[in-house]
Order: sequence, then C-alpha cells, then structure tokens
Amino acid sequence: MALLISLILALIPIVGVLYIVVFGSLTSVDGLFMTLILLSISGVLVLNVLIELRKGRSAFLPSGRLMVMRNGVALNGGDRVITRGRVQDVVFFESNVGQPNKSIITLSDGGASARTLALEGDLRNALPVGQTVEITLRKESGRNVLVDVIYA
Repeated sequence: MALLISLILALIPIVGVLYIVVFGSLTSVDGLFMTLILLSISGVLVLNVLIELRKGRSAFLPSGRLMVMRNGVALNGGDRVITRGRVQDVVFFESNVGQPNKSIITLSDGGASARTLALEGDLRNALPVGQTVEITLRKESGRNVLVDVIYA
C-alpha cells in the first residue's frame, strides 16, 4: 500500500512539470527552478519505490513462503520469526552512543521452560509483564527488530 501511495505521489510533480512546459514558462528562471524541484521530489519517491521492490518486501510481490514451526517458534521464510508466550520479564539496556539499545524479554509457554529474546529498542511499554503475546520479529543486520505484537 505504501508503494502505491509513493507511486501516486511521484506522478503529481510530473503533472506540475507538464503544466510548466505547456504554459511556456519553462524558459524563465522561476520555471526552470520549479521544474528542477519537482523532478527532484518525483525522483526521490521513485527511488524509494525501487529500493523497496529490490528488497522484496513489497505488497506487489507475493511472498510465496511457507511457515515452519520449530519448538513453538514459527519461522516465516528465514527473515520473520513468530513466537508466542506470556511475558515474564522485560529488561532494558541503554547502549553507548552509536550502538542500538536493547531489551531482553523472557517469555514462558505455561510450563517450566522459558525463552529469552534480545530485541532492539525500548520495549517496556510494548510488552507488558504478565500479558500473553504473539511477537513477530525481523532479522536485520544480525539484530532482532520487533515488527508486530498481538495481545491475547
């Protein structure tokens, strides 16, 4: 959906450039600079769409990946991880400048076993202690990033 909006927003400055060309003010200084500004805006939006399409995380492309369950953790094609459990503890660690902050989350599945997850960012408000949650994570540059939380 965001890619479709970006494409529509990229076409609006092109319409402005066509308006400037049709009404003959392209040769003036105002027309020239307005054309350059509009083309720059359109170029940035089109570049955003191309980068997102290259990543393969777009709404236009079907994922076609199967979800595999392993020890209560669902793996979605290797880049997404879905896990469920009751939040026992959330500990926040503030890192040095230039390093991402981390939260350590302990999840239990109702039994004696508990899983520990290290996630990027301050998640104390997103994951309340005692709440049963389904967490979707994304692996990004060797770090876990929270994508979605569903409260049960």
